[in-house]
Amino acid sequence: MNKSQPWIHSKLVDSIFIIGPLFFSCLIVWAFPAIFSQHKSMPEYFWLIVVVFIDVAHVYSTLFKTYFNKINFEKDKRLYLITPIVCYFIGVILHFQGAAFFWRTLAYLAVFHFIRQQYGFFRLYCRKETESKWLHYLDNATIYFATLYPIIYWHTHPETPFNWFVENDFVFFNSTLFSTISSYLYVFILIFYISKELWFWVKRKEINIPKNLILIGTATSWYLSIVYFKSDMAFTFINIVSHGIPYIGLIYIESAKTKDSHFQPFIKSVFLKNTGIILFLGSLFLFSYFEEGLWDAFIWNEHHVLFPFFHHLFPPIENHLMLAFVVPLLSLPQTTHYILDGFIWKRK
Repeated sequence: MNKSQPWIHSKLVDSIFIIGPLFFSCLIVWAFPAIFSQHKSMPEYFWLIVVVFIDVAHVYSTLFKTYFNKINFEKDKRLYLITPIVCYFIGVILHFQGAAFFWRTLAYLAVFHFIRQQYGFFRLYCRKETESKWLHYLDNATIYFATLYPIIYWHTHPETPFNWFVENDFVFFNSTLFSTISSYLYVFILIFYISKELWFWVKRKEINIPKNLILIGTATSWYLSIVYFKSDMAFTFINIVSHGIPYIGLIYIESAKTKDSHFQPFIKSVFLKNTGIILFLGSLFLFSYFEEGLWDAFIWNEHHVLFPFFHHLFPPIENHLMLAFVVPLLSLPQTTHYILDGFIWKRK
């Protein structure tokens, strides 16, 4: 077996923070099926931890690679300044077309972002490989179909008991034929990929452990959360944990290494030998709690227990014209994160 594995940071750190969440989230749901299948609405503090302190927090972690990083910001200043402005005006235009149209567009942008993240981690673990173009295409097809097949299943099964953001944000179509064809194609691609990896193992005694773990974890978590468990709480937990924690982990790995950061003095911490993880996570939690408090007070009006201060200060907005300006503004960190994420991880 090849001794040098292409870990991003180290075997331990990658296993816990990047690859591990794909498996841990599934194991937790599998271990407590009664808990995750009973709840049509999530318990308040479960929602706070998972949605706010992982999902929303991972959006704000992008700040440490962009606006808080001196070299990156100066290098792509125009991109960082123009992107939120463009995102906001497009969001206003979309919302004027209808709230449903806005959320549908945002949902598909989010799906694309989630799919591309798994592809990105997969390619990072392939960075030392020098295989033929056809094997490269097979690898890409496999990681993409590991995410696309569950999404296709979701679109062809309108009875799926959950949504991405709001009800009916996906376009559903009943097509047994299309669903069946995609199932066979998925199995066909997996068989080819497994055969290729076995051939490398037998002939060369080589196997890329992190690459295959990220593929297995992606295929498992996406299939179980969407196709198998059929539970809103299970889908939310697996989807967010397996996406948000690896992203935050990767950002922190990079931020802890660089000295070229506007935020560097702040993330230094005497509590953990200058790793800064307490203040790093604390700032993410603060940003995400504040944003979600505004969402709940102005728009959703669902979590009074968690955001009493916000509900005391801000009345809910009911005017449709005002909503067209406020909703895109509140979603601006999210949309900016989706767009910038397509640029900041590019490698030659």
